[in-house]
Amino acid sequence: MYYLALLGAAENGPDSIPGTDEYNASMEQHQEFWSKAQEAVAGGGLYPTAEAATIRHYGGRTLVTDGPFAETTEVVGGYYVFDAADLDVALALARQLPEASTGHVELWPMVDWFSKDEPQRDWWLALLREPQGGAVEPGSMEWEQGMIEHGRFGERAGDRMKGGGALFPPSSATTVRLRDGELLLTDGPFTESVEIANGVYVLSAPDRDSAIALASGIPLGPDGCVELRQIVAD
Repeated sequence: MYYLALLGAAENGPDSIPGTDEYNASMEQHQEFWSKAQEAVAGGGLYPTAEAATIRHYGGRTLVTDGPFAETTEVVGGYYVFDAADLDVALALARQLPEASTGHVELWPMVDWFSKDEPQRDWWLALLREPQGGAVEPGSMEWEQGMIEHGRFGERAGDRMKGGGALFPPSSATTVRLRDGELLLTDGPFTESVEIANGVYVLSAPDRDSAIALASGIPLGPDGCVELRQIVAD
C-alpha cells in the first residue's frame, strides 16, 4: 500500500529556508534517508509557506490568497510517498525522518498513487484539504462522482500532471512523533489543523501564476481548498 508522509515543522525555522546551513543539514539527513529507504518512491521539500497560495471556490468564483490554508505552529515542509507492505513498515520509516523528532509526521494510507519522472524546478505540490468531517468514504457514490471530476481535470492538465493520489479518511491517519527516543503515536491527523488533507497532486508549471491557474481547476468540495507550494528540486 502507498502511504503519504506529510512532514510538519515549526513555521519559518532556519531549517525550513533553502540555502541556510540548517536547511542544508536537514537535506543531508533526508538524502541519507532517501538512499536507504527503498520503500520511498517519491518526495521533496517545499519552499516556505510565505510563498504558498491557497485556492478556494465560492459561488462559482475562484479565490486565491497568499500563504498557507491556516495559521498553525507547525506547517508542512515536505512529503514522502512510501510503497510499504503495511502500516508497521510505514511507521518504522516515518520515525526515521528528522521531523519526527523536531515536529511531527502525518502518515496517511493512500487509495492510489501515480508519478512521472524525477522532481524538477518547475514542479508544485497541490495539497487538497477538506474540513474535519468532510471526507468522503472511498467507494461511495459521492466518491465515484468525485473521481469522474478528477479524471476530467487530469485530461485538461495533460502532461502538466506529474503525480497524484487520494487519501483514505482521517480516521486512518496516524501522527508520529519521536521524543527522547520514545515513539509517540496519535490516531488521526495533526490536531491543530481545522482542514485536513484528502488528496495530493504534483503539477508542472513554469511560474507561480501558471501553477495557480492550473491548480484552480482541481475539483473541490464546497468548503475545501488547495494549498499550493513549490517543490525544492535541488
